[in-house]
Amino acid sequence: MVFLDFERPLEKLYQQLEKIKEIEAQGDVDVSATIKELDKKIKNLRKEIYSNLTGWQKVQLSRHPERPYTLHYIQSICKKFRELHGDRCFKDDKAIVGGIGLLDSQPVVLIGHQKGVNTKMRQYRNFGMANPEGYRKALRLMKLAERFSMPVICLIDTPGAYPGIEAEERGQAEAIARNLFEMARLKTPIVCVIIGEGASGGAIGIGLGDRVYMMENTWYSVISPESCSSILWRSWDFKEQAADALKLTAEHMLEFGLIDGIIKEPLGGAHTFPEEMAKTLKKHLKKEIAELKQMPIKKLLELRLRKYRQMGVYGSSKEMKEVAIMDPDKNDS
Repeated sequence: MVFLDFERPLEKLYQQLEKIKEIEAQGDVDVSATIKELDKKIKNLRKEIYSNLTGWQKVQLSRHPERPYTLHYIQSICKKFRELHGDRCFKDDKAIVGGIGLLDSQPVVLIGHQKGVNTKMRQYRNFGMANPEGYRKALRLMKLAERFSMPVICLIDTPGAYPGIEAEERGQAEAIARNLFEMARLKTPIVCVIIGEGASGGAIGIGLGDRVYMMENTWYSVISPESCSSILWRSWDFKEQAADALKLTAEHMLEFGLIDGIIKEPLGGAHTFPEEMAKTLKKHLKKEIAELKQMPIKKLLELRLRKYRQMGVYGSSKEMKEVAIMDPDKNDS
C-alpha cells in the first residue's frame, strides 16, 4: 500500500495493525480486540483526513500510483471488450485505448487515456499523454459508434496532450480541435467521466459530451498546478497555492457549471476499493445512457450545443469600458 504525504498518520496505524496480525498468525495470543480497536481508529482517522482535502491533496490522489485506470474500468464493467487500434493515417497511439464493449446488453464504444501500471508500461503508454494519432483514433471510433448507433463513453485521465515537437509536426492542435468540432455534432449519446487527471487540451480532446462527470478526487483545469506555479512564480514550489487558485476540484467545476455532477468515491479514494468504484461507475453510466437514448437525436444535439454555449461569461469591449467608467475599481483588466 502506498501512502501520500498527508496520509502518514494512517501509515503508522497500518504498520501497527500488520505487526499485531503477525502475532495473531502465530496463534500464541488472542489479539482480536486490539485488531478491532485499530480498525476503528483507522476508519475514524481516514474519515477525518478525507473530510476536508485541499486542491493539491486531490491532485495527489488523482495521481496515486494504485488508482484504477481506464483498462481496469473497462474490464470490470464490460462483459466483452474488443480493442480497436490505429488512426488509419499514421500509427496506433498507446496512450489512448478504445474499442467496442457490452455494458450488460448495451453495445457501447469506450475510449480513454491509459497511463500504465508500472514503469515499463508507463513508458509504453507515454504516461497517458496522447499524440495526434491518439485523438484521430478516438474520432475514428466515435464515427464508428455514430454509424451503428452505439453510445460513446470517454474516460479521461491525462496530464496533458504530448507536447513534443513530433506531435506538433503532425498537427496536435488541429487533431484536438477537429475532435471538439465533430463531437459537438456526433449523432449518438456521449458520456464523459474524468477518472483521474483532466489537464488542458489533452482532456478536452475526448471530453465534449452530453453528460460530463468527475470522480470525487479528480481535477480538471487548463493547466497543471506545477506548470501554473512555474509560469507565475518561476518555481514549482508554489504548486499548492496554484492548485487552490486554479479552483480545479470537482466541487469547483460543478459550481462553475462546467460538469453535470460528481461521482462519489469510496472513503480513501478509488484505489482503496477499486472493484466497488467500478460498480459505482457502471451503475452511473447505465443510468445516463438509458436517459440519453430516450431522446430524439435532434433534441440531443440541440441540448448538447446549448450546454456549451451557456458556459462562461463574456462581454464586449464597449460594455467593459462602460463598467470602467461607472466603477473604475471593478476594472481589473
